[in-house]
Amino acid sequence: MVGLNKNILRTILIASYIMIVALIISGVSALFSYLNTGADRSTMLHTEIEKVEQYLPKMVWEPLRNEGRPMDKENLNAIQNDYLDAWYVMHVAYKTNTTEGVKDYFTDSARENIYSFIQLNKAENTTIESTTLSHNPTLEFFSEDGQLAVITDRNVVEYKRIFKAEKLVLETTEIVTYKIVFLLEDGFWRIRHLVKENTEAYKSKSIIAVTDSLNIKGINYYPQASPWNMYGDKFSKDTILKDFKIIKEAGLNSVRIFVQYDDFGKAEVNPEKLEKLKQTLDAAEENNLKVILTLFDFYGDYSVLNWTLNLRHAEKIVSIFKDHSALLAWDIKNEPNLDFESRGQDLVISWLENMIDLVKSVDDKHPVTIGWSNTQSASILNDKVDFVSFHYYEDLDLLDASIKTMQKDIPDKKLVLQEFGISSYSGFWKPFGSSEEDQANYHKKIQEIIAANKLQFMSWTLYDFVDVPKAVVGSRPWRRNTQKHFGFIDKNGTKKASFKYITQQ
Repeated sequence: MVGLNKNILRTILIASYIMIVALIISGVSALFSYLNTGADRSTMLHTEIEKVEQYLPKMVWEPLRNEGRPMDKENLNAIQNDYLDAWYVMHVAYKTNTTEGVKDYFTDSARENIYSFIQLNKAENTTIESTTLSHNPTLEFFSEDGQLAVITDRNVVEYKRIFKAEKLVLETTEIVTYKIVFLLEDGFWRIRHLVKENTEAYKSKSIIAVTDSLNIKGINYYPQASPWNMYGDKFSKDTILKDFKIIKEAGLNSVRIFVQYDDFGKAEVNPEKLEKLKQTLDAAEENNLKVILTLFDFYGDYSVLNWTLNLRHAEKIVSIFKDHSALLAWDIKNEPNLDFESRGQDLVISWLENMIDLVKSVDDKHPVTIGWSNTQSASILNDKVDFVSFHYYEDLDLLDASIKTMQKDIPDKKLVLQEFGISSYSGFWKPFGSSEEDQANYHKKIQEIIAANKLQFMSWTLYDFVDVPKAVVGSRPWRRNTQKHFGFIDKNGTKKASFKYITQQ
C-alpha cells in the first residue's frame, strides 16, 4: 500500500512539472509574439484608421518612370495607403480642430504647420469641412536606400466648406497640384513636405444625354411581398417577371426601381445584391420594359467625409449596368429636398452636383434626373440633369397651374411626373379617407391633366401592400395603413377600379 501511494504521488509530481513547463513556454511564446507586433499599424495608430471603410477618393497613378531605385508594388501600395490616410487625418483635424492621429502620418516639422493652422482656426472660431475626390499621382523619385519618395499629385479635385462661428462663409471646389516628400519612419511613409504648386477653379464637364425619344409611361415598382426590401430573402425573379408582364399588358412601357445605399453594402457593394438587380433588369428586358434606376434611396447623411464612399458606391453600380439594354435613365436620389432642413440645402445640392458629375463620367449615354418631392424644387439643378422629375400628392386642382409654371421656368427640359397617387384606405385610423371609387376618379382626372400638358409619367404604385416598414412612414398606424393602399391591385391580387386609368385611354 505504501509503495502504491508513492507511485501515485510520483505521477502527480511529474504531471505537475510538465504542466508548469508548458505554461512557462506558453507565456514566453505569448510575450515574444507581443514584442514582435510593435510594427503592426492597427495597434500603433491612435485613430486606427481603416481607409477602405472611411476614405476612397479615386486614385490613378501615372506609369512608373521615376529616378533612383525602381519602385516595387508593395512599397507603392504602402505609400498610397499612408498618403490617403494622411489626407483623411488632415480633413478630420481641420473639421474638429484637434490633432488626433496627425503625428502618425506627418514628420515633426510637417505636423508643426498643421498644429499652427489648427491653433489659428481655433482662435478665429473657424472650421473646415473638406475632402478630395480624385488624385493623379506621379512618382518622381525613390531613394536607393528605400527611405525617401517624392510624388507630384496633379489635378487633385478638392472640395471645401469653410465655417466661421458655425456659419458657412465659403464653399469651393478647386483643381490643385501638390508636391509631396515622404520619409519612411517607424514603418510609416510620413509626409515631410506637402507643397501646393498650382490651384485653379474646378469646372465640371457639361455632358448632355439625348432625350428626344424619351417617352415615359410607367409606374414605380416594388414586389407586393417585399416592399422596400426588394433584394432581400424574398427576392424572386419569377414574381418580378409576372408583375412586369402585368405592367406591360396594361399599356405601360417603363418601371422605376430603387437601390438603397446601406442595403447594397455602401462603398463595398454586395455582389449578391448586384446579381439580384441584374435579374430584375433582365426581367424588364424580357417584358420589353425600360428601367429608371434610382440610386441612394433612404440615404440622408451627405457628410463631406463620406463623399468618396458614396462616389465609389455609385461608380460600381453605374459601371456594371450602364450597358444593360433595359436601362433607361439614372435617378440620382429620391426626394433629396426633404433633407434640406435637417442637412442644409447647400450641402445637399453640392452632393447632388458631384454625384451627377460622377455618373455622367462613367455613363455619358443614359440621361440623369433627380426625383424632387414637389414642383417648387423642380428647377434646382435643371441645368445639370437631362430631364426634370417631380412628385405630386397635393390638390389636383392646383396641378395644372404648377405644370405651366415649371414649363415657363424650365422651357428646354422634358418634365416627368415621376410619382403621384392616392390611397384607397378608409377605416378605423382614417374614417374620412378615400374609397376605391375616389381613387379611380383621381387617376382618371390626373391622366387627363397629364395628356393636356403632354407630360410623361410614373404612378405610385402597382400593388397594395400587406405591410409597410416603420422606417418608411414611421410607426403611426394612420400613416402606415394609408400607405398600404396606393396600389392599382389589392392585397388579394384583384384589380381595383383605378386600374382602368393606369395609363391614358
